[in-house]
Amino acid sequence: MSTDTLNSQLLKSALSFDSDVHSARPLPDRLKFSLGSAESSEPASDNGTKPRDPSAAPRPPRHATRTVPTRRPTVVPPRTTVAKPAVPVKAAEDDDTKAKKVPINPADAHVLVVEDNVPNFVLVARLLAYMGIPRCEWKTSGWQVVEFADTLPRIDLILMDIRLPYEDGFQALEKVRQNDRLKDTLVVAVTAEASVEQINKAKASGFDGFIAKPLDPDRFPEQIRRVLKGEDVWDLT
Repeated sequence: MSTDTLNSQLLKSALSFDSDVHSARPLPDRLKFSLGSAESSEPASDNGTKPRDPSAAPRPPRHATRTVPTRRPTVVPPRTTVAKPAVPVKAAEDDDTKAKKVPINPADAHVLVVEDNVPNFVLVARLLAYMGIPRCEWKTSGWQVVEFADTLPRIDLILMDIRLPYEDGFQALEKVRQNDRLKDTLVVAVTAEASVEQINKAKASGFDGFIAKPLDPDRFPEQIRRVLKGEDVWDLT
């Protein structure tokens, strides 16, 4: 093939290609929109992401941890203890009236019975013996009770009747309390004059207990045991 023939064919092919381009169908709108958007978009950065506007606020990182505000610990003020006012202590009374009575074992007790009625004394003596009390002395009147007691080696308890000849039980008790040797001795009133007024009078006079007559044989031993222990016995019945 000659050179002229080859050039003629190439020219026809170029003209045919140009005619096809100009006669091509127009692109759809969606493609134009896509192309237009692509053309108008900002150029990508080197790493393929869209560059940010420097004036815009910084975005938080994708995996940023939310910061929870910590609550300030509540400070509890210490409790203040208010001291209670001290209770005033009563002045100590006389040692003679506040001295504690040492419990006495009935097997070691020595008892003086001041009683003018023989049957009453016999009953008391038998009940005391039943309790195991080894020694029981008898005086029939309140007169010279202290003198008689001074002749005894030991006296732990005096059972005193109130209605006595010559001197009653209150007068005899007064002399007993004035004696240095007998002033702390237990003295219990044993009388048929049983009343609240008589008990109050016995307490005010300095008796250590009160047992009413007639005596109860079932209760009397226990009453004497309580007296020897230093307990209060003020029985009207």
